[in-house]
Amino acid sequence: MRRARPGRAASAAEQQVRSADGTVIAFERAGEGPALVLVTGALTDRTVTRSVAAALAPRFTVYAYDRRGRGSSGDTAPYSAEREVDDLGAVIGAAGGSALVFGHSSGAVLALEAAARGLAITKLAAYEPPYLTDTSRRPADDLAGRLAALVASGQRAETIRLFWTEGPGLDAKTIALMEASPMWPGLLALAHTVPYDVALTGPGMRMPAGRMAAIRIPVLLLDGGLSADWARQTTRALAGTIPGARRITLNGQGHGAADDVLVPVLTEFFA
Repeated sequence: MRRARPGRAASAAEQQVRSADGTVIAFERAGEGPALVLVTGALTDRTVTRSVAAALAPRFTVYAYDRRGRGSSGDTAPYSAEREVDDLGAVIGAAGGSALVFGHSSGAVLALEAAARGLAITKLAAYEPPYLTDTSRRPADDLAGRLAALVASGQRAETIRLFWTEGPGLDAKTIALMEASPMWPGLLALAHTVPYDVALTGPGMRMPAGRMAAIRIPVLLLDGGLSADWARQTTRALAGTIPGARRITLNGQGHGAADDVLVPVLTEFFA
């Protein structure tokens, strides 16, 4: 999914469901067919999914939701990965009790964690979940805590810079270009959720091999041919860990795949 600018007024088509802890989770529904839930990555809300949702809608009933703390969804403290899994479970419940799921980046981590915990996911496609298998480039175990401290002190720009530097490993030039882009105000508005994404991946963003090996549903692992090396290393490691998982590299694509490349692959897998 290509990144779109986060932040918007509530949609007329918006619906809501309550998670297990009472948090309101907002979502949109489009299309007809088997239920398919889209799970977004860091610094995005459900607006980023609208073009891919429209492309999938002729074949699926697509549910796009705001993860907690984003868009129109609530945010109940304290954050935990278990609560985020419950949020996804609530959306799946609203979709009829079981669903296909596509997760991008940290949303792919969330979807994989949900599948490992036994949520009613029938098939799962995961695009570049940011678990790290390269021990030479791994953030410190306290990264989520340091990010949360920056958020608490109101340092939103510094939060995003630290996340990008120690998480995805972006260089200073790339970060400067992002700060100069029209997307920057929307990214700042979601900076408080960055510690959630890092906490979701766990200390050091290590791949939890034991939990991944417990997944027993069809899984498609996707990465881009132009993406950073870590992305392909991670999907390769996951493909060797999750029983029966398939892996596909989308040539010419980066961390955000173009809809006209991504949608046919998802449609074939989820059919």
